[in-house]
Amino acid sequence: MIGIKTEEEIAIMRENALMVSQTLAEVGKIIAPGVTTKELDSVAEKYIRSLGAEPGFLGYEGYPATLCTSINEVVVHGFPSDRKLKEGDIVSVDCGTKYRGFYGDSAYTFPVGKVSEGTKALLDATKASLYKGIEKAVAGGRIGDIGEAVQSYVESLGYGVVREMVGHGIGHNMHESPEVPNYGRHGHGVKLKDGMVICIEPMITAGRKEIYLDDNGWGIITADGKNAAHFELTVVVRKGTPEVLSTFEFIEKNK
Repeated sequence: MIGIKTEEEIAIMRENALMVSQTLAEVGKIIAPGVTTKELDSVAEKYIRSLGAEPGFLGYEGYPATLCTSINEVVVHGFPSDRKLKEGDIVSVDCGTKYRGFYGDSAYTFPVGKVSEGTKALLDATKASLYKGIEKAVAGGRIGDIGEAVQSYVESLGYGVVREMVGHGIGHNMHESPEVPNYGRHGHGVKLKDGMVICIEPMITAGRKEIYLDDNGWGIITADGKNAAHFELTVVVRKGTPEVLSTFEFIEKNK
């Protein structure tokens, strides 16, 4: 069952999305060589609680942390740890909140210090593909329109699109129907309706698209060991122009 959110529900989700966006910016302020991902996690948890919300990921299906911190070849669901970030690394930070019975969810891949031109190109392409997907989140379209927009753009640049991990609906639960793949065919899939709220989150690899599951049962890693990037925003399907609830504005004004 795919839920259509009321304007009152969307207003609460907008608050969640703002909190997640601000939390990612707070985390981004301290990302630097020598910082551990556990330190990032601590900053995020404290900040979310200071806003009167709860960390959306902590305890979710047994997940042990506030953030997913995925470094380099880890695509998503990396655990925060005592590992120190190094110059030239990239780290995907995925964050969720829970507030007034609804969830927020967003992710951003940060460069650590100065990264290579190839790595920067991967980040830029992944983020651009997200916005191309968002453009297709309009009432009357299909889920496949979003996936095709992401896939056709990044594959034209020689990157891979992870198939097994997808975006999702969001609301009273972190993950709701429909699934939102980053690949697909125009005109195929679930019909998009006004008031659907979805998370679009391209997970793009510098090499092959194949992945494997870490021994911890959570982390998703590129099979060829090449870097992957991940960006995510929460979007309301609307007639004509989608409404983007979360934002990278707070992160990028700190750069």
